Amino acid sequence: MNITRFDQAPPYEAPNHFDMRCLRLQGKEAGPSSQMWMGMSQILPGGHTSLDGSPIEKLYLVLEGQLTLVGQVEGEPAVEQQLGPYDSCRFAPGEKRQLVNKTNRPVLVALVMANEPPR
Repeated sequence: MNITRFDQAPPYEAPNHFDMRCLRLQGKEAGPSSQMWMGMSQILPGGHTSLDGSPIEKLYLVLEGQLTLVGQVEGEPAVEQQLGPYDSCRFAPGEKRQLVNKTNRPVLVALVMANEPPR
């Protein structure tokens, strides 16, 4: 068993994340994990990520606030969705994704993803 106390969760910087504060809850520098890791991000008002793809599947769970998600599969138009507390979303490997806080309140979102792309 590996426990990470919230007040001891290590912060991390993610590329192309703006006005966001990220904490590692499990895996990587937060402790051992052979297949996946879990993080949590606070997205400040106006905060966002760029619209980028990744070879790794991503799972998001909104814990607080209203989050705008943009998804885009190669060759198709982008799709925008609003998520509220306890709504979740999966982005497939290679699918472009963007997270945007269009509100005046912070958003709290959990992320789970694999340590490595599938072989």
